[in-house]
Amino acid sequence: MRKASKVIFLATALVFVIAFALLRVLGGAEAPRQPVEFDHWQHVSKEDGPQIACDSCHEHAASGPHATTPNTSTCMVCHDSMKTESAEVQKLAAISEQGKQPEWVRIYWFEREANVYFTHKPHVRAGIDCAVCHGDVKQMHRLRREVEQTMGWCIDCHQEQQASVDCYACHR
Repeated sequence: MRKASKVIFLATALVFVIAFALLRVLGGAEAPRQPVEFDHWQHVSKEDGPQIACDSCHEHAASGPHATTPNTSTCMVCHDSMKTESAEVQKLAAISEQGKQPEWVRIYWFEREANVYFTHKPHVRAGIDCAVCHGDVKQMHRLRREVEQTMGWCIDCHQEQQASVDCYACHR
């Protein structure tokens, strides 16, 4: 009888471990913790929020290869006087006073081995909405990777948009 109890216990534990692993895999993308918890929804979509456009903070998206994250000085234009009691704004202000920038955890990138040359500029100029490549960021309280940007995914989009699928367009 003792052996049967051990088998039942081990089988139950194994079921829980497998269920936990499946939930992690199928539960969607994990949203990493950031040095300052920036809430996109509150800044972009909240009805009584400032409703800031993506390119107001990611200002180099239309003009350069990288969209970039804003300098703390950009954030402090408003947060010098707004929501100053917020713990996150206080963290941001302290970083800004030190003349530093938050060490953001990257959400989207291409692996170096992919040898991808990507620039936001032509995509912004073509009117491609940010959500196509980055998911519904406007509704996210904590940013997470929602779109898996594989080569096949990019090619499908280029074909739909009648953009070049020549290898040199993305690989140099």
